[in-house]
Amino acid sequence: MHDFVAIGDIVTDAFIKLREATVNCDINEEHCTITMKFGDKIPYESVEVIRAVGNSSNASVSAARLGLSSALVANIGADQNGKECLQTLRQNRVDTKYIKIHKGKETNYHYVLWYESDRTILVKHQAYKYKLPKLAEPKWIYLSSLADHTKDYHHEVAAYLHKHPGVKLAFQPGTFQMKLGLDELKDIYKRSQIFFCNVEEAERILGINTLGTGELLKRMRDLGPDMVVITDGPKGAYAHDGRDMWFVPPYPDQKPAFERTGAGDAFASTTVAALILGKDLPTALQWGAVNSMSVVQEVGAQKGLLSRKKLETLLKKAPEDFRPSPLK
Repeated sequence: MHDFVAIGDIVTDAFIKLREATVNCDINEEHCTITMKFGDKIPYESVEVIRAVGNSSNASVSAARLGLSSALVANIGADQNGKECLQTLRQNRVDTKYIKIHKGKETNYHYVLWYESDRTILVKHQAYKYKLPKLAEPKWIYLSSLADHTKDYHHEVAAYLHKHPGVKLAFQPGTFQMKLGLDELKDIYKRSQIFFCNVEEAERILGINTLGTGELLKRMRDLGPDMVVITDGPKGAYAHDGRDMWFVPPYPDQKPAFERTGAGDAFASTTVAALILGKDLPTALQWGAVNSMSVVQEVGAQKGLLSRKKLETLLKKAPEDFRPSPLK
């Protein structure tokens, strides 16, 4: 029986490091856009291709690095990119037996425009025919980003969870899952032991943008999850377990952030892994913050993921003020 089974799309990312661009933000340094010259030749510094990424794939690798028995449910094409994705997952000790290979299809391939420490991703999801494989009963399922034609697949996942009440669910919605709306995914929300999103995503899901973090936590939890975690980038993260609310600060960067892809995936999946390992929620949030810090020191979402030993070493070295505090 697996400790952790992630369900979601898998992709190859090509990181294109830009040399010339302009970033424009509003007065609150939010809602930023990136600008380049139109109809011109844009110089770039480098390209780095990274296999087997995507929210759920990143989560499966994160769990495996931390010593859990991990598997991924995903779809790939019968092409070289797909073969290399499988090889990468196996090298990371992720069980690939639930990955469906589609003849005549390509594996998802995204382009990441990397400028300074952040990125803008050009995405395209292949039109696979999604079907949930016959799963044994893992301890946890981690559900995240899927393509925009997978409404019925989500209902299939919900039906599986209804038939297997002992399986716990972590839900970190992607763009399409948020677009599907609350009513379409109400069974997923209600079935979630823990739910993850960032502040902007919580406002988008709820259809409001005037609430404080505490109220966002309450309203997100009213949708059904037992625990809700809302991240706020480098400012830290907030959580609500139905009784208490917590704030965990970011773990101090060992050096300035290099590239931020996968920070949220690392935080969420590591928090879940810590819960599986018997940690309470405040401690699990600390684990998530440490791995999130490590990921942004490297290119891509997986290179910086820590082993359990390295993560626990960093926790022991944490400054005194790196601890969860009650949120009032």
